[in-house]
Amino acid sequence: MLVDARGQKCPLPVLRVEKAAAGLKPGDTLTLLTTDPMARIDVPHFCARAGLEIEISETGDGFSFSISRPAA
Repeated sequence: MLVDARGQKCPLPVLRVEKAAAGLKPGDTLTLLTTDPMARIDVPHFCARAGLEIEISETGDGFSFSISRPAA
């Protein structure tokens, strides 16, 4: 699943991830693309509270987050 939040400012990327993550089953992964530098702080905080695993990488114009629900 891809959540393209490029050009959107926080909290919108976090809210979109929250909505998409609600449908993640254990082992599922979603990718968030964003250009907002605050997402580098806000998205990991949300994922920690929600029990989601996250990997962050920088892209040419922002960030790519790989977010997954751990397998049971």
